[in-house]
Amino acid sequence: MGGELDFERLVDAHHAPLYRFAMSLTRNEDEAGELVQETFLVWATKGHQLSDAAKVKSWLFTTLHRDFLGRRRRQIRFPHHELDEVQAELPEIEDTTIQSIDWPVVLQCVGQLDDVFQAPVALFYLEDCSYNEIAGILEIPLGTVKSRIARGIAQLQQMIIKHPPREHRGEPKAK
Repeated sequence: MGGELDFERLVDAHHAPLYRFAMSLTRNEDEAGELVQETFLVWATKGHQLSDAAKVKSWLFTTLHRDFLGRRRRQIRFPHHELDEVQAELPEIEDTTIQSIDWPVVLQCVGQLDDVFQAPVALFYLEDCSYNEIAGILEIPLGTVKSRIARGIAQLQQMIIKHPPREHRGEPKAK
């Protein structure tokens, strides 16, 4: 019980300054709130390791800043794009191509997708997961799920187009 009160006092004492710091970094209320929440979550799980109580404030600010930097690195490495923004990049595919798809080739091509696209495409098309379920499983934003699926499908279409349908390779078409 004493730990809960200490945690409450810690939150009361440091929430506002941490939030202001997070706002100065992100300029976004939602992101700032997430950073502060994550900082207190880390404190709840690892704060007991801090031996000098006088260093709590600097520990919290350092933790928040490191989390911010990590998120920025992920955003640079895996940029978020809305589906509408990448729609023009998607190639057109004819209905006849869809009807003559060789599903073993499709599965092989899914396995060859860039790593960042492979899981969202496989979860969506092979496992019938919703966008929200995929976002939860992969721990990425919903918009990122949508854009990765769109880009993965574009990459998949290019791979499939390079494989001629079975009937053109001398094999009977699967029924």
